[in-house]
Amino acid sequence: MQTRLARLYAKGDLRIETAPVAAPGPGEVLLKMAAAGICGSDLHYYQDGGFGPVRVREPMIPGHEASGTVELAGEGVDLKVGTLVAVNPSQPCGTCEYCGSGLPIHCLEMRFMGSAMRLPHEQGMFREWLVVPARQCFEVAASTTPAEAACSEPLSVCLHAASRAPGIAGKKVLVTGAGPIGALMVAVASYYQASEVVVTDLADAALARANAMGASRTINVTRDAAALAEFQTGKGHFDLVFECSAAAPAIHSAIAAVRPRGTIVQVGVSGDVPVPLNAIVGKELHIHGTQRFHEEFGVAVDLISRGSIDVRPIISHSLPLEEASSAFDIAGDRSLACKVQLTFP
Repeated sequence: MQTRLARLYAKGDLRIETAPVAAPGPGEVLLKMAAAGICGSDLHYYQDGGFGPVRVREPMIPGHEASGTVELAGEGVDLKVGTLVAVNPSQPCGTCEYCGSGLPIHCLEMRFMGSAMRLPHEQGMFREWLVVPARQCFEVAASTTPAEAACSEPLSVCLHAASRAPGIAGKKVLVTGAGPIGALMVAVASYYQASEVVVTDLADAALARANAMGASRTINVTRDAAALAEFQTGKGHFDLVFECSAAAPAIHSAIAAVRPRGTIVQVGVSGDVPVPLNAIVGKELHIHGTQRFHEEFGVAVDLISRGSIDVRPIISHSLPLEEASSAFDIAGDRSLACKVQLTFP
């Protein structure tokens, strides 16, 4: 059996190829892939050949947010043929010191699909057919579309970011950056009953989606910086910030707008960024990092399946696998796109 796939060789060099597919072994399933989203890290691989020290050093299939339908189940697998599942790309080893101490997110031998962090690279899900351990497959509700199911992974990232905050209910929240993760962060803050969710970005299209996801107010900081300045008086207005842009100006404005002893959860990732340590110290701020997810993946699937969080407003484009390069180009235009997904007709 053969599968079509998209393989990245170097910056801007994405090729549609064909490769053999093995039969599923014990505990595995063969999936006919349905939808797969282009993530910010995928975009960095395509546009820049990597991000920070993580570089594409050998050909790699990108993609780590996807859904598919069970076509064939291996021995010992309960999933029925025809079942739509969301695929968890995270594969902690389960035996290292961090897995043993309840921190599988920090697994020393983590295998994360579609990642160039390790060598050999972990191959991802931009392919028509995929064999994967059944334990990584989460069944979704019959009413859930493949496009919605494929958003389980980015929603998991936001649910884990929320867990790094000291409670959200009743809090005044600022979300800086309204890309796919920022927009989903708005939905999560709203779901957890924040009293106010203000969102900043540079693009009106992104802010319109933030409104659709539940923002109380949106501010285009290129056009209306004074509106954000209102929140920076009196040592700040917000109890909690989810910083999703990783842009130095946004980080500076977030620190100015958060109240003393408030919390900033740094969701966005970049290289070295200068920060005003004097303000962090003077306000006695709590700065929390966040990455990936673990048990949150199942929670995300459940929230999407029950319609508790509607991910549809962030899905802006769907293109077939053969047009993967065009899909990446569209995903790189923030004035046009939010979540761009590949499909596998």
